[in-house]
Amino acid sequence: MKQDLVSNPYFIAFIVIAAIWTIIWKGLALWKVAKKNDMAWFVVLLVVNTVGILEILYLFFFSKMGEKK
Repeated sequence: MKQDLVSNPYFIAFIVIAAIWTIIWKGLALWKVAKKNDMAWFVVLLVVNTVGILEILYLFFFSKMGEKK
């Protein structure tokens, strides 16, 4: 008998891990955006879900733009 994808334990584990991964990166990025008071990035990061990719890019590249060393 064919098993449904939703009841597959590996699929459920993947979804849970992806959700935790996304929440961590989104939280870190939104925290930094809020501290910099950058409303445009805040809205983009809050609305767009990219499994952490956009958040990681913001944290490591875009947030450093305009900072003086």
